[in-house]
Formats: sequence, C-alpha cells, structure tokens
Amino acid sequence: MVQDTESQAPSVTPATPARALLPSIVPAVAVGVLSSLVLVGVEVAAEHLQDVLWGPLPDALGIGRYSVAWMFVMLVATGIAVGLVVWRMPGHAGPDPATVGLDAPVLPPVVLPGLVLATALMLAGGPSLGPENPIIAVNVGLAVWLGGRAVPRAPGRIWPVLAEAATIGALFGTPVAAALAISEVLAGQKTRGLLWDNLFAPLTAAAAGSLTVSLVDRPSFDLGLPPFGRPGWGDLAAAVVVASVGALLTLCAVYAFPHVHAAFRRLRHPLLMLPVGGAVLGALAALGGHLTLFKGLDEIAVLAQDPQARSAGEYAVLTVVKLAALLVAASCGFRGGRIFPAVFVGTALGLGAHALVDGVHPSVGVAAAVLGVLLAITRQGWVSLFVAAVLVASPSILVLLCVASLPAWLLVTGRPQMQLREDGTSVR
Repeated sequence: MVQDTESQAPSVTPATPARALLPSIVPAVAVGVLSSLVLVGVEVAAEHLQDVLWGPLPDALGIGRYSVAWMFVMLVATGIAVGLVVWRMPGHAGPDPATVGLDAPVLPPVVLPGLVLATALMLAGGPSLGPENPIIAVNVGLAVWLGGRAVPRAPGRIWPVLAEAATIGALFGTPVAAALAISEVLAGQKTRGLLWDNLFAPLTAAAAGSLTVSLVDRPSFDLGLPPFGRPGWGDLAAAVVVASVGALLTLCAVYAFPHVHAAFRRLRHPLLMLPVGGAVLGALAALGGHLTLFKGLDEIAVLAQDPQARSAGEYAVLTVVKLAALLVAASCGFRGGRIFPAVFVGTALGLGAHALVDGVHPSVGVAAAVLGVLLAITRQGWVSLFVAAVLVASPSILVLLCVASLPAWLLVTGRPQMQLREDGTSVR
C-alpha cells in the first residue's frame, strides 16, 4: 500500500522572512528609548522628593526622619495627596490598581498625567508598592497615542506589546526578563511564524529600553550575598522547603486580597480609602520599622549587607509586616505594582530561614523564597525564576530553583492571583 507522503511530512512552522521584520526595528527602538526615559524620569523625580520628605523636612521640624510619628504622618499625608489626584485629576489616575497587572490596558492620553503624579507621590511617600504596573500603563498609552500618529499603517496591537516589553526590560536592566514575560503570553495565543519571529520586535524594544537605563541609571539586582558554590542534597532540600513555605505564606495574602479590597471599597471615596490605608500602613511601619517602607529594592540591599545581623524572629517580623503592607497598599488604591515589594518579602523570608537553620545558605534561602513568593503573586513561572536568579550571582543556583519551582507551582496553580476583576473577584 502506498502511503500519502504529505501526511508523513513533519509539521514545520513557516518562518517570517527578514524583510518583514526589518521595518519593526526603528519603531521598537523608539518605543524602547522613550519607555525607559519615562521610567527613569518618574523614579528620579520620586527619589528627589523622597530625599526631601524623609530628610531635610523632618530634620527642620526636629522630628526623627524614621520616627513612628513621622512615618505615620507621611503615610497618611501620602494617602491624602494621592487621594486628591485620584479624585480631581482627569481619568482618576487610571483604573482600580487592584485590577491591573503587567498586561496593562490602553489608557487615553488625558489619564496619563494623573497616573504619573499618583505613582511618583506613592514612590516618594513610602507605601509598599513598586513602579512597574503604572509605568507600563503610562508607556502603553504613550506608545499607542504617539505610534498611531507616527506610523498610522502599523498594526495597533503592536504598540502595547512593544511598550510592555520595553518597560520590563528597563525595569530589570536586561531584555531577558521581557523575552520571558512575552513568551509566556505568546504561549497562550495563536501566533504566526516561529517564536523568535514574534519576539523580534518586543526583544528589540526591550534591548533598547534596558540599554538606555543601563547608560543613564546603571541598575543592579545583585545583592552581594555570600558566594554559593557547588549545590548539594541539603541545598536542594532547603530550596524546595523554603520556596514552598514562601508560596504558602503569600497565598494567605492572596486569599485575603479580595476581602481587604472590598473593605476599603466600602469607604467609596478616594479621600477616605487612601488616607485610611495610609494610617494602616503607618501602624505597620511602627511595628516593622522603616525597612518595611517603599518599594523595597534599596531596603533588601541593606538586609543583604549582613545576613547575620538579625535573628530569625526579626526577619519573621519584617516578612509578615511587609507582606501585610503590600496587601493593604494594593487594596486601598495606591497606584503601584506588586513585584518589587514581593522581592523584599522573599528576601526577608530567605534570610530568616538562614538565621533559623544555619545549614540553609543565605543565597539559597533568598532565591528560593523570592521564587515561591513571586509564583504565588504573579503565576508567571519564567519571570519568577529570572528575578530569583538575578539576586544571586551564581549560575549553579538555577538548578536548585528549577527543581524548587515544581512543588511550589503545584501549590499555586489553579489558585487565585493577586489581581482582581472589575467585579472584585480574584483572577485565577
């Protein structure tokens, strides 16, 4: 019997010709540079404001800059300031931040100034959120608005992808993070061409964004933890246990998220929700200290300087307080993202594991805990692995993280994420 040769032929995805990819380079580079400059501009402005609010101002008033009284005043004042922006600015500084993730909606240009202002005030004032979600939303809005006018024939859907990739590349200082995030999105979509054909333009934008930030700001995520050599069976066991504990602990906050959010929503008005949220954050800061303020990247560097400086109990307090502060800040309406404070939670938990059990290497503890925490919050495996790995300058830890991600993933898959739908229910 003669068999049909066509049915025997392997299924091959046709590649996109180079001439179809080349026109995307210039728009991608432009979006990458613009997105990175927006990020740097907002962060630098926020840092200058933070230096004033938490330095000369309390010194001039004769109040300790990180005293309980000043932390409480500043967080409530930040709630009032952001509440005024949300109430009075056009577009109310964008949608409810609890409903927004890294995949940002396309906002009209009139909304963007209020969102930028609310984000800068939040970053300077101390709530436990990062810049990632609102800055991605701002850059998506700008890219769609400007790109549609500059290149009207380009597909409209390309601009959000380029802006998201560029901003992620700028945030982490490398296009690898953006490539991993975009590849996860593409895995759930029907696409034409090979994976790298679809990643070409976003990766170009991410590379331009990360290079621009590296030249202007030179970010680094390496915590300078003690070097980690060849992994052993004990390290593998520690990574699995710590990652699983991080995932389970964070799931408690994830399950509480819709309920805490609903409690704040009952206050109805941003000039009530945000100042009350600031008051709760002030109380948490009084309990956990000033290291539990802000987005957390500078603070984890302080923790990592001397892993032996604190007891397991002190690290446990930092972990729980920061997780609670992240939950409150994300629920009451502050404009910000959840990844960077989650890294602080994981760092404190990992160092606490080392303080509790000396056999847990601090690098293993931190990387594994950050992995578990991020998996529970984002449900993005590649991004979680990447962020956990870049904190520790040791390629050998990747093996441990890949294995530790498996039981942690079993714990979080099918569970809610730390993101809500418009009706207040959790996204799964």
